[in-house]
Amino acid sequence: MRIEDIRRRLREHGAKPGHERRVLRLWTHARPWNSARRRPADFLPGALEAVMPALAAQLDALARLRSEHPGEDGSARLLVELADGQTVESVLLPRDGLCVSTQVGCAVGCVFCMTGRSGLIRQLGSAEIVAQVVLARTRRVVRKVVFMGMGEPAHNLDNVLEAIDLLGTEAMIGHKNLVFSTVGDARVFERLPAGRIKPALALSLHSTKPALRARLLPRAPRIDPAELVELGERYARATGYPIQYQWTLLEGVNDGDDEIEGIARLLAGKYAVMNMIPYNAVPGLEFRRPSWERAAEIARTLHRRGVLTKLRHSAGQDVEGGCGQLRARALAQHTMPVVVAPCPVAPVESERTPTG
Repeated sequence: MRIEDIRRRLREHGAKPGHERRVLRLWTHARPWNSARRRPADFLPGALEAVMPALAAQLDALARLRSEHPGEDGSARLLVELADGQTVESVLLPRDGLCVSTQVGCAVGCVFCMTGRSGLIRQLGSAEIVAQVVLARTRRVVRKVVFMGMGEPAHNLDNVLEAIDLLGTEAMIGHKNLVFSTVGDARVFERLPAGRIKPALALSLHSTKPALRARLLPRAPRIDPAELVELGERYARATGYPIQYQWTLLEGVNDGDDEIEGIARLLAGKYAVMNMIPYNAVPGLEFRRPSWERAAEIARTLHRRGVLTKLRHSAGQDVEGGCGQLRARALAQHTMPVVVAPCPVAPVESERTPTG
């Protein structure tokens, strides 16, 4: 379901623009559709009021909690069931953040990612994306949404941008607190600046070497890392938000001094933040995460070279907490429990990183 489908249904039953905004605002804030009736303007047309219970039930069914995996840091990974029985993952983050999925599966095929191993199963409609926020808001406050869960947002651009528009208006989330994460696609740099809601941008870099990046992200657009950084810099200067570059640290692959030099060359002086994320082990893959000491050394070196760097600790190593692994375990077991034992799973910013 798309948000435009909801709007059309509301209009078909007599909704005026004010009624439409009111229903969508209450939904995105996880409040009942008939709450807070204090003025005549708060009441809906009779025909619309008659169909609202059925519509509200349909909206509730867009995203239902199947299991929750709390972390010791205040985060929690959610396995979310969609109306057709497919599942995706959302992550409640510390400091009122939420990570949402935009696809069931992913077509990019990053070699170190569990989600990419299943390929793309289907797109999420814009309403299904927003429904993850609504579900999260039934559990805690959400003031920031990052599109970094399952899927490549650039491959579902119309639905993601429609969701961003609603989240930045009726859901009242600040534009810079909506973070669009992508491996890089020319359409992103054309479409995002044209929207009335201009989200912050996160770019998955992972290597400064074109050939190595192509091997790590086999079905990402073939764009030179230097060109990707230049496109990101233009967007950062236009919006006033720094670009967040994502780098999954893989021992012996992209954690060498040559990559550190390449990062410093590309990002020094840029309006950017480098997020270093030590690899979260995936069963059956040969990749390893470097030691925390090596990761911290990389962050310190980059910081000294003029690159604002944050070292993020991806917890949950003992419970296979990386994105896509929760869904994969549930599918393999053919059962999905309502609640499981606590386990640390969500990536959180390390306090040990020497950042500004």
